[in-house]
Amino acid sequence: MSNTLIQQETSKVHSEVIGANEKYASEFGKKGELALPPARSFTILTCMDARLDPAKYAGLAEGDAHVIRNAGGRASDDAIRSLVISYKLLGTKEFFVIHHSDCGMQLFTDPIIRNLLSKSLKTATIDSNGWRNLEESGGSDEAKFIPFLTFENLEQSVIDDVKRIRNHPLIPKDIPVYGYYYDVKTGKLVEVKEATKIGRAS
Repeated sequence: MSNTLIQQETSKVHSEVIGANEKYASEFGKKGELALPPARSFTILTCMDARLDPAKYAGLAEGDAHVIRNAGGRASDDAIRSLVISYKLLGTKEFFVIHHSDCGMQLFTDPIIRNLLSKSLKTATIDSNGWRNLEESGGSDEAKFIPFLTFENLEQSVIDDVKRIRNHPLIPKDIPVYGYYYDVKTGKLVEVKEATKIGRAS
């Protein structure tokens, strides 16, 4: 199959992404000379939510910092893996854990999503009665092996993740771990003081 045919079969979003990249690449300039280690020597662990733009809320340019994103900005095993690589091989010296208000991870629990997935792999919906599948066919019980890391309390989730990072045997005690959440209504970073206290370097 030719590349032309493949492109013709893609979505509008795909075409927009490729078009935007072509423009970006045409103006790339000297960014290809950026060093591998982040210039400002820090890492942000934050949520994948589309309303969050770490480059804007933290004043980043290409090459400045590592940004690790997952659902909820949680200190999962894979996030810890990335943090270890970040400091051990690429020299980062400070970590920020940044969750956010109105997070979707507060809208469900592990049992809810496991039950939904066991009955259907199609996108679910939520209404006044809670989450439900629009159709129930297919599905898989594999979700029972995944910890989805949902939470009820925003500040406590930041505290828990900073604590996990601070106490992890592969994270040096001299790396400070700061705890914040991003307010999606104002764009402000709000410090979770208990988390930052736990994350102090020693």
